[in-house]
Amino acid sequence: MINIFIKHSLRYCSLILFLFLGPLNLSAQGLDETINRAFKPITKALSDFIFFSIEMFGAEVPLIVLWLVGAAVFFTFYFKFLNLTGFKHAISLVKGDYSDGKDVGEVSHFQALATALSGTVGIGNIGGVAILITIGGPGAIFWMIFAGLMGMSTKFIECVLGVMYRKVKPDGSISGGPMYYLEKGLSARGLNAIAKPLGVFYAISMVIGCMGIGNMFQSNQAFEQFVFITGGAESWFANKGWLFGGVIAILVGAVILGGLKSIAKVTGKLVPFMGVTYVAFALAIILMNINKVPWAFQAIFTQAFTPEGMTGGMIGVMVLGFKRAVFSNEAGIGSASIVHSAVKTNEPVTEGYVALLEPFIDTVVICTMTGLVILTTVYEPGLAGSGVQGVELTSKAFAANISWSVVPLSFIAILFAFSTMISWSYYGLKGWTYLFGESSLAENIFKIIFCCFVALGCMMKLDAVLDFSDAMVFLVALPNIIGLYILAPIVKKELMSYQQRLKDGTIKRFK
Repeated sequence: MINIFIKHSLRYCSLILFLFLGPLNLSAQGLDETINRAFKPITKALSDFIFFSIEMFGAEVPLIVLWLVGAAVFFTFYFKFLNLTGFKHAISLVKGDYSDGKDVGEVSHFQALATALSGTVGIGNIGGVAILITIGGPGAIFWMIFAGLMGMSTKFIECVLGVMYRKVKPDGSISGGPMYYLEKGLSARGLNAIAKPLGVFYAISMVIGCMGIGNMFQSNQAFEQFVFITGGAESWFANKGWLFGGVIAILVGAVILGGLKSIAKVTGKLVPFMGVTYVAFALAIILMNINKVPWAFQAIFTQAFTPEGMTGGMIGVMVLGFKRAVFSNEAGIGSASIVHSAVKTNEPVTEGYVALLEPFIDTVVICTMTGLVILTTVYEPGLAGSGVQGVELTSKAFAANISWSVVPLSFIAILFAFSTMISWSYYGLKGWTYLFGESSLAENIFKIIFCCFVALGCMMKLDAVLDFSDAMVFLVALPNIIGLYILAPIVKKELMSYQQRLKDGTIKRFK
């Protein structure tokens, strides 16, 4: 079956490339420029809208960041700091202490968490934090951690709703996510006029967005890392993006062909390996520079409130930290609830507890570890003008103490990108089947298109297209969070019932 899929995937990929390149008679570079020019006006208009900024106390504050962080803070208070008090129970659920093998669903709590994490733990954790420190200094890490902790509450409500309003098909497979809870939940609240349109809008945006942020960007970054570890500009692979892209497309296709269970099996192994390996390297670097750790923490806390040379002062550095957190863990976007909705459980609240761990692992642990590595090795005031940032700066930080660590770090970055692609393929697939039906034909068409875009990401630098897809991903936060506010009382009632039944022993612990 895999061989048949690969054969047809390559055939369709070739057809698509022929249709693009044949009539236009353009080189890849010329095609890049043509597509970029066509998309630029649309991208600019959309980006100007979704990332519109206002000036506050001398700092430019994107409204989308206020929208996401504001919701996170609200839900933290609304659920009485469940992001902190529910941590222990979340660990028990992931361990399977309350799991009944007879529950409805496709994947375990651990597999759902691993798959969702694979969609957020990626290049941004390695390169994005370096950019954050370069621009905002150590103090931005404090606000990143703060926003990450608050984002745990948004993840909770998203994933509870994902399970509450999921669609269980006769064969036992499940579809869920914001498009379903917006449609069903808002209809139940008497808001029929906007329920279905918001669900459709979310699904369309997710299909478009997954092709960029969760596909082409990831494959492009993976290719750049591969070229780097094989010799850089002198590498034999330097101008063979088509080859690397084709191999990655086949590997992605081989995984996503098996559906969510196949994806969950792969991410269930990849995410722990990637996370533990990366954290182990980070800890080793930090321990080698243990004498600088007290200064690093002091700088993080003091410069969060009194930043040095930062435009906009404390508000400016706060906004930078918030942006890194929300762009990293995607709390408020609703994407994670798509995979969490397929968990094996008859208690929607359980998956909300499990989802609390996502922003904590992604932002509070991995991003903070990256920050500490940079602060204890290569950071110095005035770093912003050095011209070194992103993954390059993080690599330089690791190499400062372990010269050979750059190669395994780059390999991990490639795995991060690969795992992100397979997770986002599922997000996009569920948006696609919501729009076009859940037939095997509809699913296979999407998978073929997705794999073609994986290959294209390595061959073309479609900046305007990527910017457009990124903006579409964050645009879904507008209807999603409106839906969360409207449906919050239902989730709170469900939470209170669950906590009471947990307290009186009605809900049994199996281990």
